[in-house]
Amino acid sequence: MNKLIKKASVLIEALPYIRTFRGKTVVIKYGGNAMIESSLKERFAQDVVLLKYVGLNPVIIHGGGPQIDKMLDRLGIESKFLHGVRVTSEATMEIVEMVLAGKINMEITDLITRHGGSAVGLSGKDGGLILSKPLTAKAWAESLERDFDGDDAESDFGFVGDIEKVDPSLLLKLQGDHYIPVIAPIGTDREGNTYNINADLVAGAIAGALRAEKLVMMTDIKGIRDANGRHLSTVSRKDVQRMVKKGTITEGMLPKVHACLDALEQGAAKAHIIDGRTPHAVLLEIFTHKGIGTEITS
Repeated sequence: MNKLIKKASVLIEALPYIRTFRGKTVVIKYGGNAMIESSLKERFAQDVVLLKYVGLNPVIIHGGGPQIDKMLDRLGIESKFLHGVRVTSEATMEIVEMVLAGKINMEITDLITRHGGSAVGLSGKDGGLILSKPLTAKAWAESLERDFDGDDAESDFGFVGDIEKVDPSLLLKLQGDHYIPVIAPIGTDREGNTYNINADLVAGAIAGALRAEKLVMMTDIKGIRDANGRHLSTVSRKDVQRMVKKGTITEGMLPKVHACLDALEQGAAKAHIIDGRTPHAVLLEIFTHKGIGTEITS
């Protein structure tokens, strides 16, 4: 009986959050181990479907770096990285698009559908969702709070994209028809060239364009830590900016943090960085008092 009472208590704890967030948009950047381990994939799909059934509007943006590496290796194509960016030739872009917009996107869409949701897979090329431009070394250096010297300052990443504009019309239409959009981070420029875009940046831009209630970034770490290594449950946008300037937040976390800050600046209400290795991480962050990651407030 005590176990049943505890289950009821969990539902009661979630009730005010369900009431507050009903009808609101939650953009989730899906990546890390949560995309690889089968049990975590199943639980993620359950989380997304539950969000939809209790009245929220989830929008999923996924990555796929390890899967791209595996396919390129299988085809004998060398993976080349510069400043953490996959240098993407025209041939590599074809493989990237096949893996992201084809294999991975279809798997996630199917998984959500099998758990009772109505998911629609698409990329930034669909409906003019993401207008892109080539990512420059200068723009990437700024996102990492670094300066590239010499030839590095003029690096060419090939068909790696930056975001010029997001048109959320298609997403709003899908939400109105009660579908769950699952988006591969690919866009096109005005000439029709296809670009591979960092999934964190796509998630932040889409969260801002939709004026999302929440942007949830799934990672393989618990969240943001202060200079003493202590986990921060809640932190303001200004405090995060100060931590970036002081070097407390570095390297791999910087694109995620900048995506969160951009989303908040563009109109999203809150951003969260959570550990996707925790089962049902999304539900625990949104529907419990303490949460499990770091909440960034505007």
